[in-house]
Amino acid sequence: MDHFEIAIVGAGLAGSLAALALADSGRSVVLIAPALGRPDGRTTALMDHSLDLVRRLGLWERIEPLAAPLATMRIIDGTDRLLRAPTVTFHAAEVGLDAFGYNIPNAPFLALLEKEAETRPSLVRIIASLSQIETDAKRATLTLDDGRIVTADLVVGADGRKSAVRAAAGIDVHSWSYPQTAVVLNFAHQVPHQNISTEFHTSDGPFTQVPLPGSRSSLVWVQKPDAAAATLALSAEELSLAVERRMQSILGKVSVEGTAESFPLSGMAARAFGKQRTILIGEAAHAFPPIGAQGLNLSLRDIMAASALLSDLPVIPADFGARYDRRRRTDVLTRTFSVDLLNRSLLSELLPVQLLRAAGLQALASVPLLRNLMMHEGLNPGSALQTLRSSLQEKIGWQRA
Repeated sequence: MDHFEIAIVGAGLAGSLAALALADSGRSVVLIAPALGRPDGRTTALMDHSLDLVRRLGLWERIEPLAAPLATMRIIDGTDRLLRAPTVTFHAAEVGLDAFGYNIPNAPFLALLEKEAETRPSLVRIIASLSQIETDAKRATLTLDDGRIVTADLVVGADGRKSAVRAAAGIDVHSWSYPQTAVVLNFAHQVPHQNISTEFHTSDGPFTQVPLPGSRSSLVWVQKPDAAAATLALSAEELSLAVERRMQSILGKVSVEGTAESFPLSGMAARAFGKQRTILIGEAAHAFPPIGAQGLNLSLRDIMAASALLSDLPVIPADFGARYDRRRRTDVLTRTFSVDLLNRSLLSELLPVQLLRAAGLQALASVPLLRNLMMHEGLNPGSALQTLRSSLQEKIGWQRA
């Protein structure tokens, strides 16, 4: 029976990054998951604050050639409603950055993380599935489907929405669904994207184009289920034309690459993010629609929070799960509520809701300070108040001078 300080179940992006980060902190770590399945054709936009972790792990030089910078992000009201909002444009230069973040294809990112795991002497990779977990005050015992048994002082559930780790810990979830389906694809285009990501807000949900290297972009097109099914049934030429028209031809002629995929939209938040010797990260803890590039960025904050808590503890205590839960609760619930509210505001036919949404975007478009605060909060949650305080102090000091 092998013993490790930390056992991580799930080797997706969140689990693999957690394994590297915790191994680099000096802990003995085992990463447990089946072999990678078919390549993931999706992409992930990591914001600047999240990239700090990637850089600390020594991965950025190999990831950067695969990624495209997000220098500008804009929101366009693509509805045909009476109350339409103005276009809002966020420039990274306004907050002193070259880019808000980078869009990275998932498949080569995962392959790099798998190779990198082999270079960490304190990290062991076991290719197997979890069968059972038993936890007592001293340790957790994990039984794998190949008969092996490992023990750990802490179990990290990174095994997705149907998390076996979460179920074994007896943690319930609050889940909900939306009358929406996301169609995901990559496409080439005639006009350079100039590192601009454009999110069209439609009455069915967001239509979000995100740059890839060269004259290519990724797309998340949220539609009603029947419309999404019709979109997937189109030929490659018909689908390319549909994307071009929905984009108002701002990128010229479009050529869809490969096969489009789809998944129904839903949301989920665990009732607790940690319990006893178990903590949850990534989609084992929270999941919501792909709006504003929040998903994996929230997961990386899970990892950074766990690492920070562990850095002060020579021995992992039996109540670590409760400590982690207290640390993550405000950030996760605030971000989940914000994304849910924005998505529902797009779907609402109520005139007051449409008015509030249009007024909010109008304020962002016309008030630089508010737009600046929004950008800081998106990059580094919790920083908006600090930015406002600093701005006010500068103005007061200037007036006194």
